[in-house]
Amino acid sequence: MTSQPIGFLDSGVGGLTVIKEALKQLPNESIVFLGDQARLPYGPRPTEEVAHFVQQIAGFLLDQHIKALVLACNTATAAALPILQAKLSIPVVGVIDSGSQTAVKVSTGQHIGVIATEGTIKSHAYQSAISHLAPNASIEGLACPDFVTAVEADKYHDPQTNQLVADQLQYFKAHPVDTLILGCTHFPLLIDSIRSAMGADVTLVDSGMETVGVVKQLLADEGLLNTSSQSERPKFYTTGDVNSFSAIAKDWLQLSELNVSHVPVEQLEEYGDLKLKESSHEA
Repeated sequence: MTSQPIGFLDSGVGGLTVIKEALKQLPNESIVFLGDQARLPYGPRPTEEVAHFVQQIAGFLLDQHIKALVLACNTATAAALPILQAKLSIPVVGVIDSGSQTAVKVSTGQHIGVIATEGTIKSHAYQSAISHLAPNASIEGLACPDFVTAVEADKYHDPQTNQLVADQLQYFKAHPVDTLILGCTHFPLLIDSIRSAMGADVTLVDSGMETVGVVKQLLADEGLLNTSSQSERPKFYTTGDVNSFSAIAKDWLQLSELNVSHVPVEQLEEYGDLKLKESSHEA
């Protein structure tokens, strides 16, 4: 069981920021990742539709014999985490709770901002999580869907994107915060632009990076960590264009060779919604 891979899913390439951290913190683990680029963006979609998509992807990843599932997507976490945790008997981890916990811990004045997709902001998932941890915290949420579009178009290095980030984050000039949660796994690819726009006095919290630490501890607690030095090369799947996915993945992960395959949406649709306790810890 310990040698089985960890499954990661995202609406597109944003989850690669979580994979990058997983490769650092969990070097012995095998990884399987699926980015649903063909149905991007998830943010504007109804919650029920996103939950349906996520269950389809989870079904595909379960067929890869994963030992744990990470929702490396904030919108997916907000829409489907409780559903998957109820239906699956393998560990299922999302990105919202860990990001919220870190933000509350590092915030000096409990003035916390969240930038995310429309779906994540509308769900109030971060607001609820933070309020539960720090009832007196003030929370400012801002939807930044254009950031996702820029990253998926491989334009996160462009000067125009830097200006886009600066313009949209002007919101926080009128609504100051001391801590900002990057509530979308696409956003760390824009970290330099975001840091420049927010200034050195604002602490940035990468929810995806924090999540990997939670996954590592969870696997250790359940005796699922791979203690061997043997691990397979990461496997990547996309419902979109393999070449565009590979270009971003190679740049961000600094890997010269990638194992990337295309998965048609029609193949995912065959899985439908998961049944209760569809998977088990058994190999």
